[in-house]
Parts: sequence; C-alpha cells; structure tokens
Amino acid sequence: MEGVVAVAVHTEGLNGYPQECKQTEDLTSGHSKCTTILNGLTPGNGIKDNGNLNGNPYLKTVPISALKQNGLLQSLAAGGNQTKTEEVSLEVERAQEEWDALESIQPVFSEDLTPSPLISFNEALQHFQTSDLGDLLNIQPTIRRTGFAAITHFLFGPPRLHKDLVEERDLVFAIAQCSLDNGQSVHMRVLQTIYRKLTCTRADCPRYGPHWENVGFQGADPATDLRGTGFLGLMHTLYFVMDPEILPLAREIYKLSQHSVQNFPFCVMSINMTRIALHALREEVLSKECNRRQQVVAVLNDFYVATFLYLYQLWKSQQKTISDSGHVLKEVELFAKKNPKQILKRLEGYLKERRAGTGHRTSPDTLSHSNPSPGDTASRAGSQGGKEDKEMNFTGVCELPPEMEGEARLI
Repeated sequence: MEGVVAVAVHTEGLNGYPQECKQTEDLTSGHSKCTTILNGLTPGNGIKDNGNLNGNPYLKTVPISALKQNGLLQSLAAGGNQTKTEEVSLEVERAQEEWDALESIQPVFSEDLTPSPLISFNEALQHFQTSDLGDLLNIQPTIRRTGFAAITHFLFGPPRLHKDLVEERDLVFAIAQCSLDNGQSVHMRVLQTIYRKLTCTRADCPRYGPHWENVGFQGADPATDLRGTGFLGLMHTLYFVMDPEILPLAREIYKLSQHSVQNFPFCVMSINMTRIALHALREEVLSKECNRRQQVVAVLNDFYVATFLYLYQLWKSQQKTISDSGHVLKEVELFAKKNPKQILKRLEGYLKERRAGTGHRTSPDTLSHSNPSPGDTASRAGSQGGKEDKEMNFTGVCELPPEMEGEARLI
C-alpha cells in the first residue's frame, strides 16, 4: 500500500515574506521517506537547507502513529504552538491587569439621560388644589384660647380671617401634613427643581444619596427633614428658587450657607422659616394682611421670604455661626410674629432697591438702624411716638400654647 502524507506549515521567511514548507512522506511497502519542500522547491534546487532543516520546530517530521492518535492538527500544534500559547497567555494577563485597573462603570439608562422638566410653584400648587386631601383636612387652623386669653384676643388681637379665605387657609395646612411621596411625579419634580436651581445643574440627581447635603438637607433622604412642615417646606423652597425676582436672594443666602465659618444647612433653615410662617398663620398674625390682599398663599409666601431675608441679614452682619442657630431662630421668630407688617415692608424695600439697581447689600450699620432687633425695638419704641407703639402692639398679646413653646432650633 502506497500513500503520500503532505504537511504544510506557513512561516515567515527572510525580509518578512511568507515561506511555505511542506513535508511529504512516501509510503512504500511500509517504509516512509520524508521530503521537505520549501515554496514548491526541494532543498538543493536553489534552496539552502542551512544544514539544520530537520532541527527547525516548524519543519520536523511527524510519526504516522502520532497522526493516527492525535490527529494531524494536534501534531502540528504540539511543535509550533507552545511559543504562541505563551505569548497569548502574556497578552491575556496584561489585558486582565488593564481591565482590573479600570474604574467600575455604572449602567446609564435612557430615562436617566433626559432630565425631568422643572416645575413652577403654581403648577405644584394646582396639583394639590385638584388632589383629594380630605383625609388631611382634620386640622386645627387656629389656636384655641380659653378664659382671659380668649377675651383679650377678641378685644385686642388681630381680626378673624374672612370666610372666603378659610378654604385656602385650610389647603395650606393640608399641604403641611402631606409627606414626600416617591410615587408622585410632581413631588419628585419639586425635589429635582430645588436641587438643580440651587446648584445650577441641568441633570437630575439620584433620589437618595449624600449629594442632598450639598443643598442643606441633613442626610441622604430629604423626606426625613420635613417633619413639622410636611410638603409645605418644599413648596416654600420651590417658590424661593423659581420666582425670578427673588431667586438672586435665594442664591445669596445659599452662598452664605456654604461659607467656611458661617455655614448652615440651607434647606433645613428654609424649613424652619416655613415653620415660623405656619405658626404666624395659625396664631392669626397674618389675618389682617390676608384680608387686605384677599389671599392666603401669596401672603404666606412673602412672609416666608421676608423672614428668611431678616435671618440672612442678621446672620451675616453679626457673624453668626451654626452654634448660634437656636438663639437666632428664636429671635427671628419673635420679631417676625410681632412685626408682620414691618418685616413685609422690609422685603418690599429690598426688592425695590434691586429693581432700581441701587444695590442690595445691607451693611451692619444700616441693618441695626433701619431694621432693629427685638431688643433694639423695645428700647427705641418710647422715643418714636405713639404711632410706632401702636404698630408694635399689633400682635403678641397672647403667648404660645404649651405645645408650641420651647426654644426655636433647627428641625
């Protein structure tokens, strides 16, 4: 039986040109004869063998038994692929090291790439006006007074709120009992709008995380700071950052809250201003102004901003720090509730100065003279005539009930 087995190996020849080597075995009567062919020519026909052709790992002879047992390709790979396998292993190892050095990449979903639209205060308010808040209307909108306190309040206290405004007032207190709901798109848009307007960013941020501390919340979940004011605390902050006329003031206060020494949590302080405004509304401190303007929400918004402005100027001019927050909040609350008309005029004057372009920064001397603190007001009241005495006594006849007493502090 005769046969020929041909083995072809491609190697790289001189000057980079490919070189094809073939080994053939002539099988005659059980004897094999091996002949090497380079590029179609046998050695001796113009091809130099270098005397070591059979020593080349690519051109060595292969036993027929090996071909039978392991197959043709396995036999060839055994001689020439060992070096290649080592090179591939080194490449794989280097690639693995580079991959391990890369930072982990979080997947980005398509919905995260498109920021949610900003929401205005009126749009958010309309959401609550059209929602069923019946379960939240079990409220006490005013303080219950008995005995002598009730008589003095009736004779000397502020007027009652007009009946036409009762429903709007009750809506305010119902919102104050609403909690932050992750399932409500309006709630999430309010939260994102506040963050983006304060930080001047365009993309939405995660619902939970330490980034909320950058805008003055106390932890990874803003909902935990809303106790006492409910969603109304976010509504007031939304009004502050979405009204173009008062947005510069909001950013000034936010800038001060980031100060290296005088810093304070902006959103938590804002929630405290809402708390003061709610107390003023419940104590009927704002009823006269609400009746005059035939509005409740708008008056409460202005009172919130005016109170925040007073705190900002006091904090900045007197170099207050977070350790002073309890005393400052108590002072601000007392002054705002005893002088609602004055504190609203203070805001009006501030906005007029901004519109006129005459500047909006109040120096400490200007603050102490034109906007006195409660102590200064008491000492100067007697020397300025009965008109100011009458204005200062507009409210404050009745003390807070026991459940509302206590030193003001950051919530």
